[in-house]
Amino acid sequence: MTHTQQSGQSGSGSDVLASAAGADTGRRRPAWAGQFGMLRAAATTEPGRLRVIGLLLTLLVVAFGAVTAWQITDRSAAADDVVNRSEPLSSRAADIYRYLADADTTAAGGFLAGRQDPPEALARYQQDIDYAAKYIVEAAASSEGSDRAKVQIRILNEQLPVYTGWIERARANNRLGYPVGGSYLRLANKKMTTEILPAANRLYGIETARLDSDYSDAKALPWAAWGLGVVALGGLGWAQYRSYRRTNRVFNQGMVAGSLATAVVLLWLVVGHSVARSGLTDSYENGARSLQVLNRARIETLQARANENLTLVARGSGKTYNDNYQREIQDLAGKKADGRTGLLAQALAIADDAKGSEPVTEAMKDAKVWYALNATARKNDDSGDYQDALAQTIGGELKDHTQATKYTALCFDGVDDNLQKAVAHEHGEFQQAANNGRGALGGLAAGAALLAVLGAAAALVGIGRRLSEYR
Repeated sequence: MTHTQQSGQSGSGSDVLASAAGADTGRRRPAWAGQFGMLRAAATTEPGRLRVIGLLLTLLVVAFGAVTAWQITDRSAAADDVVNRSEPLSSRAADIYRYLADADTTAAGGFLAGRQDPPEALARYQQDIDYAAKYIVEAAASSEGSDRAKVQIRILNEQLPVYTGWIERARANNRLGYPVGGSYLRLANKKMTTEILPAANRLYGIETARLDSDYSDAKALPWAAWGLGVVALGGLGWAQYRSYRRTNRVFNQGMVAGSLATAVVLLWLVVGHSVARSGLTDSYENGARSLQVLNRARIETLQARANENLTLVARGSGKTYNDNYQREIQDLAGKKADGRTGLLAQALAIADDAKGSEPVTEAMKDAKVWYALNATARKNDDSGDYQDALAQTIGGELKDHTQATKYTALCFDGVDDNLQKAVAHEHGEFQQAANNGRGALGGLAAGAALLAVLGAAAALVGIGRRLSEYR
């Protein structure tokens, strides 16, 4: 065999191996590569292009419906939380604070009345403690997932029995005429003001922050749904224009129906969410925000009254309590209780109707009289006339043997009662506006999903009609 023949045979063998390798490589090509090639080839024909267009339109419309349903369900759940969870929890936390502060105020007032607390003062104190304990238990049951709230609830549960124990010691010693009763009362007040009420205030802050977060989630704009809706509607419009340019037919009934369904969902989404957002904003501005200011005003009222009473309990050493009273009454009603600034002025500015503003105006009047009467009582107490100061604070007989007709307890009751009326009115306003906002989202998620499916099906039918012309 010659060298040339060997080379030829060798070359032929190499070609066979190369061919086999190429064939083997072709066999190992991924399946998707072949399918993509087929799809690409099909797209070069008009029926193929129509199939691709139909697939894309279907995906767009279905995605629009799915995202709309998801985002509206999320916002509807947040609106439900505003009405049924976070606002009630915030109100309950405010009630816990108020009942605790009122219990402390009532205990001090009962102590001033004499060795034996008046039956009505005892009943009111016990009711305050019972309600506070009940709402603390409810808050504990509703605070799942909030470690910060659990910490404050634990403090309340641990310290409230200590407080009530000291109050009972104060009463027991007071009944026996022992001066140490006043010391126990001041210890109880210190426990209340430095540990219990701050924990209740922090709990209120936590629940109010949760309410604000739920409001934010409920009012968040559904940008993704809006964007997909515009793209889907634009795609359907382009497909119809393309059909018109190629066939001179003005309408494709299937795609028109799909466009109408998509437009209805988009319009429903825009209008429904806008109405819901408006209602929720109204419920916050004219309901929840007013309630927050009014609750703070009630708290300042109760603390001012407690410090006013403790000033007399301290018998000449109550300067700190009086300073606290002065600060709190002015935080409530402005400098010298003139009503120009303070929480009452804020509440009046927020009130949007007569039923909301009238009780606040009356509370301002009572606060101004309260401030003036307290100044008279303090003047008498500082000059050694404790009996008149006491009568001008809790009522009773003056040194000239006449009955005090004006005393600060009446003013305190007037402020508190009027604030309670304002709170009840604003809570009704909140409920109505929040329910209106939540109701605007009702049925939108399910309706959007159904209409999107119908719209996608109609678009496919329209594309199918065009494809049938090529058979």
